Amino acid sequence: MTSADRPVRIGVQLQPQHAPQYGHIRDAVRRCEDLGVDIAFTWDHFFPLYGDPDGAHFECWTVLAAWAEQTSRIEFGALVTCNSYRNPELLADMARTVDHISDGRLILGIGAGWKQRDYDEYGYQFGTAGSRLDDLAAAFPRLTSRLAKLNPPPTRDIPILIGGKGPRKTLRLVAEYGDIWHGFTTVDTYPQAAAVLDEHCAAVGRDPSTIERSAGVQDNAGGDGLIADAEGLTALGVTLLTVGVNGPDYDLTAAEALCRWRDAR
Repeated sequence: MTSADRPVRIGVQLQPQHAPQYGHIRDAVRRCEDLGVDIAFTWDHFFPLYGDPDGAHFECWTVLAAWAEQTSRIEFGALVTCNSYRNPELLADMARTVDHISDGRLILGIGAGWKQRDYDEYGYQFGTAGSRLDDLAAAFPRLTSRLAKLNPPPTRDIPILIGGKGPRKTLRLVAEYGDIWHGFTTVDTYPQAAAVLDEHCAAVGRDPSTIERSAGVQDNAGGDGLIADAEGLTALGVTLLTVGVNGPDYDLTAAEALCRWRDAR
């Protein structure tokens, strides 16, 4: 599918922090499905990223397996899995299994990792930004090779979402392996990063329009900026728009507004 054919989709990142009981997250993903959200995301960390740093938190891939059973329509995945925490063969097998549990609704989001506390407390070697990106590059051939060997195979070609906007390494990996690119970009920063991605696509012989563009939507105008930001991003070619929400209440007001805006376009 090229950019001209691609519909606008709405994502919600249900951040698995500050929810003292998993039931809060279960309820939130079901509400996302009921609202008409297209994709539910979690993230791959071991501690909250903001608020109380020692607050309640749940692990990424066990949450994804639960979502596979708790939902029936919505796609879902991590925004994004940290490559460092599981070897590529294991990750491929986990993804294939969750893909089957969900009847083919998993998106495999992946990135190089960045949160040093996660690495230090769970015994992973933090290295450098460059070494983590090199590890990610080495992981992709292993990941795709294992997916091709698994019995039974995945139910579909599992879409790979790559997170990041590093111009030299990350965007090259998006051009080579990505089905969806989440650049953590804004209306202001997206054009330059997208131009670099186009250059990498040309270098590897990839049509850049075959990569879905994804970004977070922000409300920087006290309630009036959410739709304006969504309009600005879609005008640039972004078709997957995601808002983040935090436990324990998981307020989906912004997601509901975006779904109404999507449906009225």
